[in-house]
Amino acid sequence: MKLSDLPKAAYLHIPFCRRRCYYCDFPISVLGNKTDIRQSSSISEYVEVLCREITATPSQNSILETVFFGGGTPSLLSPFYLEKILITLDKHLGVVPNAEISLEIDPGTFSLKQLRNYQIAGVNRISLGCQGFQDNLLESCGRTHRIDDIFRAIDWINQVNFKNFSLDLISGLPHQTLEDWRISLETAIKIDPSHVSCYDLVLEPVTVFGKRYQPGKSPLPTDETSATMYRLGQQLLTEAGYQHYEISNYAKLGYQCRHNRVYWENMPYYGFGMGASSYTNQQRFTRPRTRKYYYSWVNQLLESGGFINCPKLSDIDILLENLMLKLRLSEGIDLSLIKADFGREITSRIVSCVYTYYEQNLIDFIDEQGNKIVLKNTKTIPENTKLKLTDPEGFLFSNTVLATLFSNLQESLN
Repeated sequence: MKLSDLPKAAYLHIPFCRRRCYYCDFPISVLGNKTDIRQSSSISEYVEVLCREITATPSQNSILETVFFGGGTPSLLSPFYLEKILITLDKHLGVVPNAEISLEIDPGTFSLKQLRNYQIAGVNRISLGCQGFQDNLLESCGRTHRIDDIFRAIDWINQVNFKNFSLDLISGLPHQTLEDWRISLETAIKIDPSHVSCYDLVLEPVTVFGKRYQPGKSPLPTDETSATMYRLGQQLLTEAGYQHYEISNYAKLGYQCRHNRVYWENMPYYGFGMGASSYTNQQRFTRPRTRKYYYSWVNQLLESGGFINCPKLSDIDILLENLMLKLRLSEGIDLSLIKADFGREITSRIVSCVYTYYEQNLIDFIDEQGNKIVLKNTKTIPENTKLKLTDPEGFLFSNTVLATLFSNLQESLN
């Protein structure tokens, strides 16, 4: 195994929430509004099982450079339990001293003392799930926090001096207007986080929103308004000095999320916890989505000596995943690497089938110096060329571009 094939990132799924948001289809466990939620036996039991999974996993001599606590609501986890998980990771896999250790937190679910203790435990990057700055929209989404909770959380973040701080927003919500979205963006810019994530609402069938609404129909914004929201986000955030480095993510210089780049660069990573996915040894695997079946699965993992039996990805799967993930990044995908791994014929087919999108200014071809290449036909692609989606229009139509790529490549390789 090459050094580059070793996982250097770990995702930890903390599934607990006070309630389920109306757009959420993540694997979670709802605990309600208990005042002593951090003392819950459900949480302590889950942490024990999670640590057993970590220690049962073959280490492959990899050392972690990023750790990400997602959920769920990881800020319902006490610093004691978070530190316990980090110690288990370090003992079994190893964590480099300058590792990026991220924690998702929600307003209204933590205290100033708790935030300080997270920092003492090793957390050096946090992601605050604001979603918006209108109380009526937060309530209509099933969120438990309100605007006052957001600004209290931000005040505590500043007191603790978390410089690596991300803020999450959602566009395309029911009843959300273009002006609502502008206010949320302008408020976020005034708060001045080092990173901003802007997600467009996706209607998943099993969610409250998925059962209640139809895409593009009132009270959801029209498709045209949703596209205008995306363009407005790109405009205001880039004008404010944020680099649009991934379809939904913006960062100040030096503050891109190192952990999430592992996913977008299609590098291997560990996943631990209920419903978590991992990508190791060219194998993708997702754990059971309920605590009952996850606990049973961990017991089987222990009995098997850490062996997970699942098929390796095929060459076509790896190619398509590379295209899907790397084209999410502003720098796009290096065609010379595609040629080295899959051959000149595949590279030529990629260029040919997306050439029409080049003519529509949805994609660019970039040379080694970072300059746009002007093409007259598909036969004149220089060596070491990158293929990237344009910003914002190419990003807006990324699904269309990818659908064309997938259709043509599957046809040619099957």
